[in-house]
Amino acid sequence: MARLDIVIPVYQEGENICRLLDSFVAEVRTPHRVLICYDRDDDSTLLAIAGYPKREALDIVLVKNRGRGPHGAVMTGLAESTAPFALVYMADDTFNARRIDGMLEKAEQGYDIVVASRFVPGGCMVGAPWLKGFLVRGASFTLYYLGRLPVKDPSNGLRLFSRRVIDEIAVESDSGFCYSIELLVKCHRLGWPIGEVPIEWYERTAGQSRFRVMKWLPKYLRWYFYAFATTWLGARSVTRKQPRTAAV
Repeated sequence: MARLDIVIPVYQEGENICRLLDSFVAEVRTPHRVLICYDRDDDSTLLAIAGYPKREALDIVLVKNRGRGPHGAVMTGLAESTAPFALVYMADDTFNARRIDGMLEKAEQGYDIVVASRFVPGGCMVGAPWLKGFLVRGASFTLYYLGRLPVKDPSNGLRLFSRRVIDEIAVESDSGFCYSIELLVKCHRLGWPIGEVPIEWYERTAGQSRFRVMKWLPKYLRWYFYAFATTWLGARSVTRKQPRTAAV
């Protein structure tokens, strides 16, 4: 039985995916499934996986995106997840698989979200375009020191969620990776425990990034100010999912 579902949104990641899967085989000891969330049947990622020589060593599930873009891919993957914990992981990250077991150990200590942080000892952020680097570092600094969010890297997409977060907190975001900071600040508002571990981040060298700073910035700002409202205005209401009812 898998203790962890690793949700990977992909788009033409044929150049990266086999190296990533190799890193899972070599580094991850936690019983896990790999959920490959794709948009199109002609995605190069699928062809690479079909020819992957170590496929029998991994429990790989192909999940067709029921929405659009990276947001839809991640939401579809989380909806398909059945393990006690789910980790959203980027397809070009071939250097942090060794952190996954530690993230799960942290979560099993009672943390509902475990943030992979570039800005704590042992972490780093290398090669980011100047605008992206400026915005990410600026938001991280102000949210931690002024907004009192209990993590130093609120925007990184590599993040582990408990089943409680996935099942109970409604996601209102509809694009990009905004869901990640949304779930983080809502978890903080609810007073649920949040942990943090260091990771290394390097700008991708193969494939095309789907991170769109200026396009998504206004939607990120909504959750940026939500965190400040939690701390300074005492706001506590959170949109929750409706409980499922049994079929008659």
